[in-house]
Amino acid sequence: MGLQPTSEQGAKWDIPLNKTHYPNAYFKEEVDGWHGYIEWEKYPEKKAQAANILSKYSFADPPEFQLQPLPDTNPILEGVRWKQYHAALGSTLEKLPEESWDIVKKEKSVDMIHVLDFPYNGEPPRDRLIKTPLTSNEDHFVRNHGGIPVIESDKWFLDVGGLVNKPQRLRLSDLQNESIFPRQSAVITLQCSGTRRIEQIREYPGEGDELINAPWGEGAIGTARYTGVSLKKVLKYCGGLKEGAHDLEFVGVDTYFKKGEVYNYVVSVPYRKARVHEVMLAWEMNGKPLPKIHGYPVRAVVFGYIGARSVKWLSRINVISEPTRAPVQKKEYLYFTPQIGKHNVTYSSGFSIQDMPVSSAIMFPLDKSVIIHSGSITMRGWAFSGGTGGNWPERVEVSTDGGSIWYETPYELLSKKYLHAWRTWAIDVPVDAEGWLELVVRCWDNALNTQPTFVRSTWNWDLHVTSSCHRIKVYSVNKSRPRTAQRLAELEKRGIPFEPITRPLEFELESDERYEEEMVNRVGRDPDE
Repeated sequence: MGLQPTSEQGAKWDIPLNKTHYPNAYFKEEVDGWHGYIEWEKYPEKKAQAANILSKYSFADPPEFQLQPLPDTNPILEGVRWKQYHAALGSTLEKLPEESWDIVKKEKSVDMIHVLDFPYNGEPPRDRLIKTPLTSNEDHFVRNHGGIPVIESDKWFLDVGGLVNKPQRLRLSDLQNESIFPRQSAVITLQCSGTRRIEQIREYPGEGDELINAPWGEGAIGTARYTGVSLKKVLKYCGGLKEGAHDLEFVGVDTYFKKGEVYNYVVSVPYRKARVHEVMLAWEMNGKPLPKIHGYPVRAVVFGYIGARSVKWLSRINVISEPTRAPVQKKEYLYFTPQIGKHNVTYSSGFSIQDMPVSSAIMFPLDKSVIIHSGSITMRGWAFSGGTGGNWPERVEVSTDGGSIWYETPYELLSKKYLHAWRTWAIDVPVDAEGWLELVVRCWDNALNTQPTFVRSTWNWDLHVTSSCHRIKVYSVNKSRPRTAQRLAELEKRGIPFEPITRPLEFELESDERYEEEMVNRVGRDPDE
């Protein structure tokens, strides 16, 4: 039985469920005031029922977006299967894609690059991302794994249990009570482990799931000031940890699908992150309540780790003895060797990605730009280094010749240092050469970590962590050279645009007289003897 969606973006998905076979394709919302929340993890029988329903349908195949050109659309990819999954499970979830898209339109900038419409993955335009050291809430990238739940703040609660001495249920008013919990505020960069994935895809394709491995550019990173409470303080309020406690499991409200099964979004981090106050329960982002799309009313913010660990719409924290076996932790965000692929990949053959490595990106100019200049080219971008304890970009270097000669960006053009955040940078780099140039950037952090040279060095089957030096190609036109200046003046006089550079000129390149004169000066085309 096929599932046929409509083609209109954001429209209701018309999926003809066979009610004779599946009269109970319905799962009620779990908590009053928590719209879009179905609890799966506590009810194995409910998960089994959902899996049985899903097994009866043939859903749309993943789109092929690696071995052929990406569509020139916005959204770039459409989450057809994911909309079908939600519709197949009945009325509670079937409208969530449509409702989530409405939230995207309300809370995100109108010119966001929609990498995937559902579950929503989006990044801001390149030029605007680095204009300010802190990213506006409207421009901050989003990487969601399911629909966007809507939770009323006065109905929200957080259950803290597992290997704690006094399990607690905490309300938002409890967390915000400064007589119990002192506030924590910090500038934090969150980065998707898929940032710059498009570079791996273009050269060496890998696993092609539009949700897991969306074709991110350089904008899947953002920096904001978060306010909340240190999780260490909350765990202390819960009487501290029992013997054997090692990891912290975060349970989100959103519904997540993996290979025909349904889950809530669950990941874990080691307790050592909380012990050094590097896990925050945040309710504020850049001085405002968290947007719905970013986890309102409360999310986890894990400093220096991949963004996937900073769980949104947080509902439970379980203190456990080892990393969670939930599918996102066990089966995704894994880093494989270059010889692991479709022919031999297993979950156990990759290691779990946690700390973000040192990385950087050129945000201006754009790849394939034509730059008319007078001997120097302006470059701008970001640099970041994650990790426990905090690392920061100490030096940023750029090259205009593919990586042979490097120029240090001026320290006065680097933004402020933060322990767990990026630095934006700028430089006017000298350029004499004309034609195609390869511009490169690399970052050195305070521990002298730097980036691998080529994307091939970091390729992995799951296409995570493109931490190699970022490379773009630009076409250099140096008008400080007399002949170049003369040609540009002639084009301007004739009213002929210089771009696109691939379009031939509409006039003779030189007069017959000038040609003959030059041939004499060059002693002709062939030797005399």
